[in-house]
Amino acid sequence: MKRINPARALSAGLGGTAAMTIIAAMAPMMGLPPMSVPVMLSSFMGVPTVIGWIMHFMVGTVLALLYAVFASRRLPGPPWLRGTIFSLLPWFVAQVILNPIMGAGAFAANTPAPFGMVMGSLIGHVMFGAVVGAIYAHGTSSVARTAHA
Repeated sequence: MKRINPARALSAGLGGTAAMTIIAAMAPMMGLPPMSVPVMLSSFMGVPTVIGWIMHFMVGTVLALLYAVFASRRLPGPPWLRGTIFSLLPWFVAQVILNPIMGAGAFAANTPAPFGMVMGSLIGHVMFGAVVGAIYAHGTSSVARTAHA
């Protein structure tokens, strides 16, 4: 069994979280409700926003490590697609567990724009996953793959 690359997983988590954050910042330009995960986290926990930012990037990094360990070699397709498929799990967990804990209700039912919140979350998570998959696979040369075939 091939070992994971923790440094690459860390990079993938940071890059994927940055991509998701950019998508969230652009949400209003796409007709979606404003979404700031760091602000939501800090408000829920009653801590300064900077702590919400730290938590946001920590969660993204942990998810990328989980992707590296459990999904990077088991899911079908090119790396970006494997990451995208993986991202559907944290998206679903956010909708059915985290949203209700934070008071938004399952699938954001208690928010003013549930459909927009759910779609914005889905777009952000898919972007996160695609970037995580692509970055984590980066550096895996085709020469190394064919040498072991």
